[in-house]
Amino acid sequence: MHYNSFHPGQVWLDTNGKRIQAHGGSVLFVDGTYYWYGENKEHTTGETDVWTWGVRCYASKDLYNWEDKGLIIPPNLEDETSGLYPKAMMDRPHILYNDRTKKFVCWLKVMRTDGTQTETVLTADDILGPYTVVRDRLRPLGMNAGDFDLVKAADGKAYYYFERVHSETICADLTDDYTDVTGYYSTHFPHSAPPFVREATAHFLRKGKHYLVTSGTTGYLPNPSEVAIADTWHGPFTVLGNPHPEDTSCTSYHSQISSVFKVPGKKDLYIACADRWLPTHMDEQYEEYAKAFELKFDPDASPEEQETADKVFAKIPQDIKANTSISDYVWLPFRFDGDMAYLDWRDEWTLDEFE
Repeated sequence: MHYNSFHPGQVWLDTNGKRIQAHGGSVLFVDGTYYWYGENKEHTTGETDVWTWGVRCYASKDLYNWEDKGLIIPPNLEDETSGLYPKAMMDRPHILYNDRTKKFVCWLKVMRTDGTQTETVLTADDILGPYTVVRDRLRPLGMNAGDFDLVKAADGKAYYYFERVHSETICADLTDDYTDVTGYYSTHFPHSAPPFVREATAHFLRKGKHYLVTSGTTGYLPNPSEVAIADTWHGPFTVLGNPHPEDTSCTSYHSQISSVFKVPGKKDLYIACADRWLPTHMDEQYEEYAKAFELKFDPDASPEEQETADKVFAKIPQDIKANTSISDYVWLPFRFDGDMAYLDWRDEWTLDEFE
């Protein structure tokens, strides 16, 4: 299969004709080649207990056609306590290159069976690995750390934006080697519980403004995204609103943004890279399951309200049962109107449309 354009929401195959498995992923541009890496969900069919089978990476020269470069971080099949064990709930790899140490540094979020959420940090000399674990079970700032983004400034300093689980968004400074946090941080978007808590944080910098694009918290079920803007890395951030105002389903086109990629050589092209986690469940009503999440996390909800929430959850796919091996991708370019960033639906689009 050879592509000459993007087809959001359609099945995207690699150059071998197989589904691309780079979910919750990001794109890095290294020495003239694009590298797209993410969660390998090929064995996560909903009928197995495999959550993620390592981190897979693809290479491309044009952003349309991707060659499978294999598992850059394979699963650990020997240690059941490892965050890389297939049953471990490992999500959202993010990689930065450290110019000082000459290392590629990868952070992984791991949801543990004891309810904690920790980070595993690995380093490598090459984007394609091999990667070595340098920190495991890291609880940044002593917090449960959820979805996140890693960002490097022009001067080499790096920042870690993450969801303090079911609470707020944190921006933390990274150490010089990018393998830990310094202890300096700021807090943003405080909320009492899902579905309002912001997750899937994606940062990008445009014309001196810092953007954070976030999702609400409703598991694999999609919800409205939110754009916020600030003048500095640590804010304060001002919420601008939903970048998908034309989407009447209130589901961000049935997807969740995992990262935003500024295309080098293009004047103002920022691509929102999103996953359509549940392509076979696009008829669910956002308002209904959002209310169910609200009641589920409300300690003051009555038994009758909890029963109502349980009935909703019983008829919709839950995270651990979801077949994410067939999840698709929704890549769309941002359109800017002043500071606001919008994502318009396109059945097909090309890089040639941008300067």
